[in-house]
Amino acid sequence: MLPTQWNRCVFASVVHSNKDTLLTQFWRIYLLLLHSKTTLTARTIVFNFLLTKIFLFPVYLPVGTEHVATATLPASFNDLLPHFLVEPDDEYIVKNKPVTLTCRSTPATQIYFKCNGEWVHQDDHLIDRTVDPATGLPIMQVKIDISRQQVEKIFGLDDYWCQCVAWSTTGTQKSQKAYVRIAYLRKNFEEEPMAKEVALNQEVLLRCHPPEGVPAAEVEWQRNEHVIDPVNEPNFLVTADRNLIIKQARLADTANYTCVAKNIVARRKSSPATVLVYVNGGWSTWTTWSACSSVCGRGWQRRSRSCTNPTPLNGGMACDGQNVQKSACTATCPVDGGWSDWSNWSECGVDCSMWRSRECTQPSPGTGGKDCQGIDLQSLNCTSQQCLQSEYYPSANGVEDVALYVGIVAVALCLTLILIVVVLVYRRKKEGLDADVADSSILTTGFQPMGIKPSKPENSHLLTIQPDLTTTTTSYQGTLHSRHDGTTHTGTSKFSMTNGPLLDPLPNGSHHTLHNGKMTSDPAEFMTRLSNQTYFKTLPRDVANTSYGTFNFLGGRLTIPNTGISLLIPPEAIPRGKIYEIYLTAQRKEDLRLPLAGCQTLLSPIVSCGPPGVVLTRPTILSMDHCSDACPENWAIRLKKQNYEGVWEDVLMMGEELISEPYYCQLEAETCRVFSEQLGRFSLVGESLNMSAAKRLRLVLFSDAYCSTLEYNIRVYCMDDTQDVFKEVMQMERQLGGRLIDEPHVLLFKDSYHNLRLSIHDMPQAHWRSKLLAGYQEIPFYHIWNGSQRFLHCTFTLERLNLSTCELTCQLCVWQVEGEGQSFSLDFNIAKVTLSRPLDPEFLLMDNNPSGSALAGPSAFQIPYLIRQKICSSLDTPCPNGADWRLLAQRLKLDRHMSFFASKASPTSVILDLWEAQHFHSGNLNQLATVMADIGKQEAMIFLVSDGEC
Repeated sequence: MLPTQWNRCVFASVVHSNKDTLLTQFWRIYLLLLHSKTTLTARTIVFNFLLTKIFLFPVYLPVGTEHVATATLPASFNDLLPHFLVEPDDEYIVKNKPVTLTCRSTPATQIYFKCNGEWVHQDDHLIDRTVDPATGLPIMQVKIDISRQQVEKIFGLDDYWCQCVAWSTTGTQKSQKAYVRIAYLRKNFEEEPMAKEVALNQEVLLRCHPPEGVPAAEVEWQRNEHVIDPVNEPNFLVTADRNLIIKQARLADTANYTCVAKNIVARRKSSPATVLVYVNGGWSTWTTWSACSSVCGRGWQRRSRSCTNPTPLNGGMACDGQNVQKSACTATCPVDGGWSDWSNWSECGVDCSMWRSRECTQPSPGTGGKDCQGIDLQSLNCTSQQCLQSEYYPSANGVEDVALYVGIVAVALCLTLILIVVVLVYRRKKEGLDADVADSSILTTGFQPMGIKPSKPENSHLLTIQPDLTTTTTSYQGTLHSRHDGTTHTGTSKFSMTNGPLLDPLPNGSHHTLHNGKMTSDPAEFMTRLSNQTYFKTLPRDVANTSYGTFNFLGGRLTIPNTGISLLIPPEAIPRGKIYEIYLTAQRKEDLRLPLAGCQTLLSPIVSCGPPGVVLTRPTILSMDHCSDACPENWAIRLKKQNYEGVWEDVLMMGEELISEPYYCQLEAETCRVFSEQLGRFSLVGESLNMSAAKRLRLVLFSDAYCSTLEYNIRVYCMDDTQDVFKEVMQMERQLGGRLIDEPHVLLFKDSYHNLRLSIHDMPQAHWRSKLLAGYQEIPFYHIWNGSQRFLHCTFTLERLNLSTCELTCQLCVWQVEGEGQSFSLDFNIAKVTLSRPLDPEFLLMDNNPSGSALAGPSAFQIPYLIRQKICSSLDTPCPNGADWRLLAQRLKLDRHMSFFASKASPTSVILDLWEAQHFHSGNLNQLATVMADIGKQEAMIFLVSDGEC
């Protein structure tokens, strides 16, 4: 047994002349020790002693632990100190998962870890030795695992630390200390954000102090569950102490704000803090003073202003002060005229008559006074004694006759000239008379009002009185003819009109018949004339996708059946005295392609309404479907309009609407409603802001109605989820003789650049087999995302093994690559024409509008014209307690468009227009009457109107 004092330190005292021989002897002795039965400690002591004899270097080894053999270094590396290639880093223990510390050094003979001042047992080390191929230096790497229990044994303020020590023949090196901590995050915030009510454009500070945690928690802010990015949203600022600052509060900043703290262990959310941005009301400018209330003497005149600059919102303060001012005025009294005295009689003339006169000068009429009543000239026959005889004036009769003849000739010439001028003017008007100079009777009588609608229970009597326009005009029911058609018919009232410069004149003999507000002229003729116009050369002659009608100031509605496309022309939108022939067309995508760039996609049909350039005094409402998902934060949606040069321009950006612009858009879940004061060609284009943006696709399955062969085809259409595309597919399949075999399904297609895959599974192999070579079919991503291709579909060709097989059961799977998908179960009988499911293809194309595609006048609206006027006159005036149009918008859930309504001369009228556009087929007048009653305006409005008052 070797002496125990060798365990501490052995110093070389003999200088050897031949180290190579000593090395050889060292390795021989070391190998003998390895194969001997001595303990590991004894072998280590001998190893250290031999090593010091050779390299003259003291070797330090931890005592009391078992070690593996220590490597030696070649003589060429004797003078190198070890240096660390990898030093241990700070680590956090998450839950109960241990962490690993790594240390790597070169050149090194030994590496050991020391944790909190104590050597780590050799068995806990994982050692790996390699050689650097570039330098030939030996590399030694050691790893140890630290568990949660080891760290928790250390009490006090000091953290648990570890350090590795590396030896070489020249000396030792120590690595940096690596601290091992147990990670955690407390549940309760030290300070949570508080709810606030702030004025518009005011700065808002929301404080947040996250829970205690190791490592320290990072903080992010959310607005309505969506992360706020201060880089992309410059109106927000996150301070160094983790507070949120809203620099200038906007109406859109009204939301719930949440402070989120997170580290490697957990994620905590604070209670939401509601920030309400209110707008204090401001007065508009005063109107001009009214005329004096008295026509004579002392009276009053008034002027008014409204609290709409801006309108108070979200509980903001109403305007302080009066909205009406009165001022005394004095009107000059009218002076009625008075006659002067009669003049003396004139001498008796050659015609045996004499004259006298008077003037209206005592006093003269003034300040609106009445003129004198009566004659200002009198004549009287002279007596026989006073009358001058003709013999004294022999030439008097001749002169009188000449003057008479000259007068007759002059009158005849004047009448001839007037007749010529009238004929010329008539012919010019006949060739191109503008519609605004047509008979005034057409302005109010060209549309026969509908009769009174059936009475409804509860409050329906409040809104179902139809106006009787006969109080000011006579109703018309008959045929409209061109102005050059001068024929008349007994018992039928007619008037003449022309189309004006908007469209070509109608051919001779053609006419439009209006009955109950409907027009029944030839659609093909209208499309022919319309497509011949210069601007509309691109319009297809597609009668099925076009609706048109003739309208005046009473307004109306155009609808393209089964497409979700309609155009509402509100009352007073067309100026009084004008008549427009208006059309509405759904363009086919292959006829007119939009230039799309980047991530843009077509979200709606391309719709044309016109003619463009017509003068409108109020915005029309164009309704059409769209296929974007219900997440507006994923999209940048633009309304595009084609100008006269055929270039598509961005006229509106959703969320950035300007009230001064002639366009405004209301985006609902599946429908887009465009307010426009200009007609033209429109479409909705979306640009995805992230890969979460998705379009709604409608998946429709068709098959052959009859199958007499072994092959059987199933066609799966993947189209935009809009009614116009679905209508075209149904019409095409009808021509092909196909039948619908399952209900349409909706699939969200994301902007992830992945294709759409379709496959059929779980067919009964004993009766059916697929003839496809591949296991699935794919539709390319860009074919779907672009939206310009209408009939994207895949055909699955199946083969039955026996003609008697009629039952088919299978699974259709549709999914986007690396995304979610859907699976549909199919179970039907191919021998039957009708579906096994209660679904009728004819019902899917049924027109739900029994009144036709063109309605003019009162029949186009749910709310009677007279009642509509009374509602507007009552609610347009601001009310201090808020019982005005603002409350109506809130009750109808339209308050998000409050700024747009406030910019109009009659906000109530625009609200009712939007209600009409939304609820034409499903409008509940009882519900609207109940809303009006809740507002409390029935005292100020005369809802119960009798027939005589209408």
